[in-house]
Amino acid sequence: MTILRSLVLAIALLTISTVTSANDRTVTDVLGRTVTIPDDAERILLGFYFEDFYAVGGPEAYDRVAAISRDAWEGWRPLQWKAYSEHQPELLELIDIGEVESGSFSLEAALAARPDLAILAAWQVAALGETVARLEAAGVPVVTLDYNAQSVDLHVASTRLLGQILGQDTRAEQLAQEYSGAVAEIAERLATTQAEPPRVYVELARKGPEEVDNSYGDTMWGRLIETAGGRNIAAGQVAKWGPLSPEFVLAENPQVILLAGSGWKGRDQAVRMGPGVDPATTHARMRAYLDRPGWSDLDAARDGRVHALYHGGARTLYDYAFLQYLAKALYPEAFADIDPEANLDRFFATYMPIRFDGSYMTQLPSP
Repeated sequence: MTILRSLVLAIALLTISTVTSANDRTVTDVLGRTVTIPDDAERILLGFYFEDFYAVGGPEAYDRVAAISRDAWEGWRPLQWKAYSEHQPELLELIDIGEVESGSFSLEAALAARPDLAILAAWQVAALGETVARLEAAGVPVVTLDYNAQSVDLHVASTRLLGQILGQDTRAEQLAQEYSGAVAEIAERLATTQAEPPRVYVELARKGPEEVDNSYGDTMWGRLIETAGGRNIAAGQVAKWGPLSPEFVLAENPQVILLAGSGWKGRDQAVRMGPGVDPATTHARMRAYLDRPGWSDLDAARDGRVHALYHGGARTLYDYAFLQYLAKALYPEAFADIDPEANLDRFFATYMPIRFDGSYMTQLPSP
């Protein structure tokens, strides 16, 4: 660290350490950590879960945000970022603290934002290690959320915690109850089915059909597949995520294929999905995957059970709609009366500042 950077950091530490609140209170985060936070945080550093923050906090939620990990939003979900920043241009002025996974996170930028509270994802806390302790030593309490685990308990706990932080307990409880209720209904319906769990293959459709991308084991789409009553062929093959060999996929002969799409920058062959995307574009990119060697002979392709889901929808408060879609894709008769797209539309109309408009979940039409 240069002398100048050391001096900047020391000044930031001194400045923030002298800021105290007369109305602190204690909360317990999803890691079981007891954290003392300001009763009414006004300068929040938000590392992840940007849409969930809106859902719980309401349309003015970002008025209380001073800094974000911008690349975790704009870089990973550019179409989503475009939609929200056009709706609320003030997002463009938020201080950027860098991105944890790429190693560009800056403690100096975080402290220079003068936050009175930091909200981070559990995976960010794990990756930052001692940096979290340095934030706390500077007088910035750190609260952890976890929607990545795709666990009902952690989704509910994270939502209620956000409600406590933002003074939106009633709204948070409504969201928590809707989420847990939707998942419980799926479990109840699945309990009445006698069919063998369909074999399911999910692939992150980021690199195009010429290169095999990640599948998911016990997290994200892998967890949702299992909750929806499918047999995830990646289970036991990859722990969290990683590619499966083409030979293994052909040998497993999946009955349902899921392609996780988004609007990644510089990914011209990716399955394009997200806000503002025409489903016809999504279908054209999906169809190219069926030209892979052997894929046209897979049960999923022959039976027309090839689907795509918006990757940005996993690990969110509205991912129950994707879970409903998966359950319906696997067990059409048991979920015939469920309309996941209508439920997602209602979620956005009720809780979000932008409209549900674009390509979020779709089945590849027959040629």
